[in-house]
Amino acid sequence: MSKLKAHLDNIVFSHSVFALPFAYMGAILAAGGMPTGHDLFWITMAMVGARSAAMALNNFIDLKYDKLHPRFTQRPMVTGEVKPKEAVLFIAFSLALFIWAAANLQPLCLKLAPLALVPLSIYPYMKRFSWTCHLVLGVALGVAPIGAWVAIQGVIGWPILCLALAVCVWIAGFDVIYGCQDVEFDRKHGLHSMPVRFGVAGALRLSRLMHLVSVGLFFWVGQLFALPALYYLGVSLAGIVLVYQHSIVSADDLSRVRQDYFMRNGIVGIALLVFTVLSIVL
Repeated sequence: MSKLKAHLDNIVFSHSVFALPFAYMGAILAAGGMPTGHDLFWITMAMVGARSAAMALNNFIDLKYDKLHPRFTQRPMVTGEVKPKEAVLFIAFSLALFIWAAANLQPLCLKLAPLALVPLSIYPYMKRFSWTCHLVLGVALGVAPIGAWVAIQGVIGWPILCLALAVCVWIAGFDVIYGCQDVEFDRKHGLHSMPVRFGVAGALRLSRLMHLVSVGLFFWVGQLFALPALYYLGVSLAGIVLVYQHSIVSADDLSRVRQDYFMRNGIVGIALLVFTVLSIVL
């Protein structure tokens, strides 16, 4: 059990709250109501498998940097609780779970599975080459509602791409704030990010812009799917959370960017999911 806990800590399993609600949201919009238990189960397994593989792969590839980073001294791979060979086996198991889940959904899911893994695979390397790394992470998570939509309908629909773009921009904006903490470390080790490229103040302005765009896109999702007014309460709540999150950070003070700061961002996805469900069910 201690080894299992170490692996779950390694992939920060609690952060599944960032993508999973949008996968469920995509499934609900595709079904026009609550999907079957079968579909929800295999969508969940696909999400867990893909995200677990992506996080473990990221930590495996970045291990040489994490060992040097003062903020990551307690990460399981840094402390040795999770060995590199164990991480590789965990990645293989997670990928197998993802493929198995895709095979139990619409046929197109299995065909598109390799494509969905592309942004997950290249993201760990992006900071070595480009400050656009945050956008690649956004794409990796933005795939979630598209995959869930395909799992229900068996085709890709244009409206769901709007939700995917909203998720992409939201995650990218959030990751920029996270990256502001590491600007000095990244500069020292030749890594790239928006804070390195534009400075912390400039990066925070870009993050605010991305979050403004994401709220607008979430609003547009409601228009595309003709959702009732109740849905927009969820969008408003998400917007309030984002405004608050930006109000407590600045270029001169990033001390509030802690674990609770990350988890509050999960309220965005949860709020939109809950109000989407209520909009369709009530």
